[in-house]
Amino acid sequence: MNSKQLISRDIELFYHNASEDTRLEKGMGIFEFERIKSLIEKYIPTPSLKILDVGGGTGKYAEWLAKKGHQVHLIDPISKHIKIAQKRASKLKNKFTAQLGESKKLEFPNNFADLIILHGPLYHLQKKEDRELCIKEAKRVLKANGIILGFAINYTASTLVGLLNGLIHKKAFFEMCREELTTGTHYQPIEFPWLLAEAYYHKPEQLKEEFINQKLRYINTYAVEGITWLDKDFFTNMLNNKRKETLLKLIKITENDNALLAFSPHIMIVVKKSPNYGK
Repeated sequence: MNSKQLISRDIELFYHNASEDTRLEKGMGIFEFERIKSLIEKYIPTPSLKILDVGGGTGKYAEWLAKKGHQVHLIDPISKHIKIAQKRASKLKNKFTAQLGESKKLEFPNNFADLIILHGPLYHLQKKEDRELCIKEAKRVLKANGIILGFAINYTASTLVGLLNGLIHKKAFFEMCREELTTGTHYQPIEFPWLLAEAYYHKPEQLKEEFINQKLRYINTYAVEGITWLDKDFFTNMLNNKRKETLLKLIKITENDNALLAFSPHIMIVVKKSPNYGK
């Protein structure tokens, strides 16, 4: 199947020109990678789980999970990502699979996975009905009592960055923020080609509602970066062991604080497929 049928042309081009593979190896990406691994670990209590990594990109998380002994299946709509992921998997003793596919139509049987990670679909699907299909599919493929970890971009993300670095005073950037804050819809301005292509940015409560509407039991919502990245010397301090420890303590204290969730660029929702829930 041609990957252009699976995702919009703009998103395809964005990932073709950007390097998702190296993004997690520099700047904020280093912290994001370590932080997300620690959040995922909270929900892998036993070894040898069957895990679907939907929107798993180039396989950095799939590789990490496979090395921990899990049976991992990565799905992504970008052919470039699949090629990199397959190459990464081929070097492992416990290999993971990587296949081209989309979150709205998973090529897996009912009640297949113990854990499903939705890493890109929730923010790359702008239409509510498409996100509903994605969540329904994840629920179908999930075993009873299985867990879904869904990652979303906060509706405040661009605005906070724009306020911190002065970009908010650029007309095109401000208009982009206005749209995100009022409708959740994100479009990449021509003037800022390095920004994420078309996407959807959630309000934390709305993210929760989208999963509850599919009769999934809500467990928790976590701030990924939390408020720690607002430290004006964040990158320097994360390289200092003592100061890093302080920032990690701060994120631990505030990671589930509903009043502070909107200050975190990314959030992770945790839901469970409980038999007879919502009936």
